[in-house]
Amino acid sequence: MDVLISDLRDETADLERFLDPGVWDAPTPAEGWTVRDQIVHLAWFDDAAVRAVTTPEEFREEVRSTRGVDPDALVESRRSIPGEEAGAWFHGARRRLAEVLAAADPKVRVPWYGPDMGMVSFTTARLMETWAHGQDVVDGLSAVREPTARLRHVAEIGVRARPWSFTVHGRPVPEEPVRVELSLPGGERWAAGPEDAADVVRGPALDFCLVVTQRRHPADVNLAVSGPVAREWIGIAQAFAGPPGVGRRPGQFA
Repeated sequence: MDVLISDLRDETADLERFLDPGVWDAPTPAEGWTVRDQIVHLAWFDDAAVRAVTTPEEFREEVRSTRGVDPDALVESRRSIPGEEAGAWFHGARRRLAEVLAAADPKVRVPWYGPDMGMVSFTTARLMETWAHGQDVVDGLSAVREPTARLRHVAEIGVRARPWSFTVHGRPVPEEPVRVELSLPGGERWAAGPEDAADVVRGPALDFCLVVTQRRHPADVNLAVSGPVAREWIGIAQAFAGPPGVGRRPGQFA
């Protein structure tokens, strides 16, 4: 948890350096979303994450009362706030969340809008969301950010979410395992799944993370995918909670 929280803080700082005063109304690749929308989304769900950790039963009731509502719809009323206010909200909400996570029992499970999660997975999910929405921001600004070893966290939750990817799309979860072999930006190797699996995904960690967070279409990355289960998964991969994402169209970033 200490490493995760430190990496979460670093990922936050990496995103915040792009939030200059003139960027807030810039459109991003998510249709209808500006940079401000991306940051408001993160701030709103950080506040929700604090409630989920500190008052889990009340949060469960909150989720039950909004069952069937797209969580993104809950954020709509806040998307018109000034950009500087959005940035300050995100900064404060993320600071509070990091403090709450550091003080939490790492063994407890946390309720959320999808399945309950262990504390490590829950923290990893917040880092994944930060990285994914940060990708939308930098894409919207035509900026570049260097990939880091923090991608291993995004890759891990992407692999763990494989059953969810099928479930959220109304498909049966295959019993066959999938092996994932990735190269991290520094050259380190990262792998998950049995070595003798017939279905395999190989390639750069960045490309895998872009696909499982639906920030790139699978046709636009350099992943070697073999086996019917692996191919089906990569076509619908979704590392985040909520209804099926719309992803990105082929060639959008060509």
